Amino acid sequence: MSDGRAESPQALIIDADDTLWENNIYFEQAWEDFVQFLDHSHLPAERIRAIFDEIEIANIQIHGYGARNFARNMVQCYEHLVERAIAPGDADHILSLADRIFHQPIEMLPGVEDTLGYLLHRSHDLILFTKGHPEEQRLKIDRSPVGRFFREFEIVREKDAGAYRELARRHQLVPSITWMIGNSPKSDINPALAAGLNAVFVPHPRTWSLEQTELAPAGPGTLRIVENFSDLRNFF
Repeated sequence: MSDGRAESPQALIIDADDTLWENNIYFEQAWEDFVQFLDHSHLPAERIRAIFDEIEIANIQIHGYGARNFARNMVQCYEHLVERAIAPGDADHILSLADRIFHQPIEMLPGVEDTLGYLLHRSHDLILFTKGHPEEQRLKIDRSPVGRFFREFEIVREKDAGAYRELARRHQLVPSITWMIGNSPKSDINPALAAGLNAVFVPHPRTWSLEQTELAPAGPGTLRIVENFSDLRNFF
């Protein structure tokens, strides 16, 4: 009798940031320090963040993601909102806030290593699929303890439906036994489902605001929702 787990090896495409290890919490800390440094007389943090998000959305189309581009966007936001004369060292201070992100330890999320070992032992095909600045993402992968579990690492500029279709084509993945696993509805779940794959949503309480949206209907694929990464054992 089946215990609910997959009966045959599956292709598991797994997100990195905030699925395998903490990431957004470090950006949030840099942002909070930036708001304190800006010290605006009347704009609340929520309104400052809304203005910053507009800057980020525009610049992502040009420069992409990553801590360096986050720093550039904070400098632009500062120059737009600051109420005092800009001092020569202000930009350098803001850049230093984001530079700390590079020096944070890789903090694995609970159960990740043991669960990846279990999935590999069950003969599932594991592919790490992340977006962002290639150098920054590769550095995090190299510093993490989990690179050994994955057959391939894929770093792309944007994770949209086309990127998932291309990934499946290049690795000759069968959609019916291929699953995208991640914390972002915008980049992990919805585009994978749109590309005809299955998906497992692993919520993270601190997912970046620009990655949050409603989960799309599953369509031809299957959507599963779990509480944490370890729960993947119940399905695979």
